[in-house]
Amino acid sequence: MTDLFKPPDGFGRTESHRLHDRLSRRLRALTGVDEELLAWVWHERSKYTALGGVVLGTSAVAAFSMWNFANEAVGESTFLALLPAALWMLFVLNLDRWLIAPQPGLKRRAAPLLLRLVIAFFLGTVVAEPLVLRIFQTAVEEHVQDQRNAVVDRLRSDLLRCNADPSRPNRTPTADCSDHLLSFPASPASGYEEIGSLRKDAAALQKRVDRDTNRLEYLDAQVRDECRRLIRDMRTGLLQRTSECLRLREKARDYRTTHDTVANERRLAEMYQQIKDGGSRLAGSRDAFLEARDKEITRRVAQERAKQRGIGILERMQALEALAGKNATLLTGVWVVRLLFILVDVLPVLAKLLGSANSYDRLLSARSQSAVTIHEEAVRTAERQAMAASEIVREECEDRVRRHKAEIDADRREHVAAMHIRVSQAVNALEDEMRRSSSV
Repeated sequence: MTDLFKPPDGFGRTESHRLHDRLSRRLRALTGVDEELLAWVWHERSKYTALGGVVLGTSAVAAFSMWNFANEAVGESTFLALLPAALWMLFVLNLDRWLIAPQPGLKRRAAPLLLRLVIAFFLGTVVAEPLVLRIFQTAVEEHVQDQRNAVVDRLRSDLLRCNADPSRPNRTPTADCSDHLLSFPASPASGYEEIGSLRKDAAALQKRVDRDTNRLEYLDAQVRDECRRLIRDMRTGLLQRTSECLRLREKARDYRTTHDTVANERRLAEMYQQIKDGGSRLAGSRDAFLEARDKEITRRVAQERAKQRGIGILERMQALEALAGKNATLLTGVWVVRLLFILVDVLPVLAKLLGSANSYDRLLSARSQSAVTIHEEAVRTAERQAMAASEIVREECEDRVRRHKAEIDADRREHVAAMHIRVSQAVNALEDEMRRSSSV
């Protein structure tokens, strides 16, 4: 029938036209249409060719999305990412083909349409996320690097705080330093504690010596002032010291006896010498400790850096979410791009479901109904043929039974007749024998 509306094969067709036809046929194959049925409504070919191009475009976008996802998951660009990208493209291509494949009577059923739309939406969400991360890659990577640098800086500061310089005060680790304490072969902390205790004792002794010295100087000053005064003895007429002078001298002597300032000063000098010798000795231990601590901190920081090689997909998603939560403009842009890619992936299903029933759909429905009717008639015909064959077989069986019974009855009658003949012959022979006997 369609030959009336198209030119003969090869008439006016160039090689470019034939190539265009082959490409168009392949694109229409992505929509699931039947070319033999579509030939009856040739004016619908351009529509399904364009729809096939949309399906191919969405699958290509999905492949690019999977390629980005694989590279981000690995942390670097690699040719191995082409394999999951190709597999994902084929999967999306076949899924979209199944979603938009024409089906007779689908417009009258809401549940399948809704199911297809939901599947397309979630598929678009999966495809859109890696592309969104790709578009905002610069901001995401900068945020991740800032976070990683902050983690490294916090680790370094915690290690320095929990393993403080033993020469500084308040070096006792806090409760949150359990995971940041470093172990060393030897630590000068105990030496600094001894030096600190010795300094406290020296300071206390210094105060005591200063207090005793000031008291003695005060008493000596009182003795000097009082003993300058002389009084005349009334009995002898000689000049002599006052009784107060003698009392103050005795008081000063008693104070020197009970407060051995000379021994305390000697002891204080020994303590200061010990502090000096211990400080010079601990200075070298402190330098060795700080050097070992810096090396261990550098090693721990290097280990932390080694863990931060590639930026994974989960880390990128968290970074994008953190950035979008802080910036309303970025949040709007992220959702606009995300919805755009979701719409692009859902577009084939929307284009198919939102469009009205066309000539091809009506032909497909008619062929489907015709196929159902033909199949029902074929089933009924086959049923009648099977029943007729069964009836014929049954009649043949009954006929064979009847013939067999007749043969059995005939054989029985022949046998009875033969027996009658044999009996008659025996009777006749007996009669003949009796006659011969009577005649003799």
